[in-house]
Amino acid sequence: MATLDPRLLQEVGDLSGEQLFQVVPNIYLRKIKTRKYFMSLSRDVILLITHSGDFFTIDRVAEALSKKGVQPFRLDTDKFPLEVQLTAHFDKSKSYHTIEYGNHSVSTEQVQAVWSRRIWEPQLGKELAPQYREACIRESKATLDGFWDSLKGATWIDDLERINYASNKLRQLRIASEVGFTIPQTLVTNKAEAAREFFHQVNGKMVSKLLTTLSRSMQANSSFFLYTSSVKEEDLQDAESLRYCPMVFQEQISKQQELRVVYVNGNVFVGALNADAYAAAKADWRKPGVEVGAWQHHELPNEIVRRLQTFMGKFGLTFGSLDFILTPSGEYVFLENNPVGEWGMLEKDLDLPIANAIADALIS
Repeated sequence: MATLDPRLLQEVGDLSGEQLFQVVPNIYLRKIKTRKYFMSLSRDVILLITHSGDFFTIDRVAEALSKKGVQPFRLDTDKFPLEVQLTAHFDKSKSYHTIEYGNHSVSTEQVQAVWSRRIWEPQLGKELAPQYREACIRESKATLDGFWDSLKGATWIDDLERINYASNKLRQLRIASEVGFTIPQTLVTNKAEAAREFFHQVNGKMVSKLLTTLSRSMQANSSFFLYTSSVKEEDLQDAESLRYCPMVFQEQISKQQELRVVYVNGNVFVGALNADAYAAAKADWRKPGVEVGAWQHHELPNEIVRRLQTFMGKFGLTFGSLDFILTPSGEYVFLENNPVGEWGMLEKDLDLPIANAIADALIS
C-alpha cells in the first residue's frame, strides 16, 4: 500500500485546501482527505492563554499584536483535552512540546511571549463517572503545568508563580502599607468574638470579603459574601460559623469615587465611578445587576503613581488591575490588586489603549 512521503507533507503544510488537492497525487488524497490538517505557524508566536468564554479583551490584544506584525495564538484552556491536543517529547538533551488547536499547531520553540489572561479547568463531558472525571482533570492540569514550564524561556505577562504570590490579599495589604498607601483597618479571623469586637471598633461601619475568588467571572450569580458586602449587627449573631472559614472584615470607607486602575509595564490607565450612582449596592459595584453609571476619566496624583510603580515592582508584575477608593476628603485608599483582573470596560467606554499597551509589553 502506498504511503505519504513526510517530505511532501512538509512542503504542502502551508497550502490551502484547494492548493493541496492540486499538488498531492490522487492516490494520497484518497488516504488523507478525511484527516484534519494543522497548519504550523511560521512566524514568532505570542501565546494568549484564556478560556472559550472570553471575549473583547482577548480579541483586542490579538488584534493589536497582529497589527504589530506578530502572530497571536489563542489557547482556550477549558478546551483541553477534548479539543486541544498536546504532545510532549523528551530525550537526553532536550524536550519538545506541540499544541494543536483550531486547525493550527505551535511548538514551544516558536513562542516568544505569553499573556496569562485566564486559566480554567478542563470542561469534560458528563458521560465520565465522577471518579474518572476528577482523575482526568488532575492529569490534564498536570500536563498543562508541564507545558507552561516548557515556556520558561519566553516573556510572560505575568509569570504564574508571581501571579500566585501577588494574589494573596493579606500580602497585598502589608506591601501597600509599606510603600505608603493608605489602607482600611482590617481584621482577618475565624473567631466570632473578634469579629463582633471589630464591628464596634469601627462604629458599625464594616464590610466583609473573601481572600480568594469563588467566581471566575464578574457576571456570575452572586452568593452570600461572594462580593464585598456591608455587615449589620444582626449578621454577626450567627458568627460562630466563622470557625469553618476565616473571613476578612474591613472598616467601610466613605466614597466619593471608586477607581479601577490598570497598570501595564509602568503605564497607568484609570476609570472612575461616582459612588452615589450605585449607592443601593451598599458596598461592591461589581455585583450583577448594579447600575454603576458611566465610567469617567481620572488622573492619579504623581505621588500615587510612584507608589503604585513601587508596589508593582515589589511583586515583579508587569500587569495589575487595582481598586482604590477616593474619599470625599481627597484621600486615595488602596483596596486590592487582581493580577489578572478586568479592564475591558475601560477600553470600551473610555477608549483607553490598554490592549495596545499589553501588546507592546509582550513584544518589547
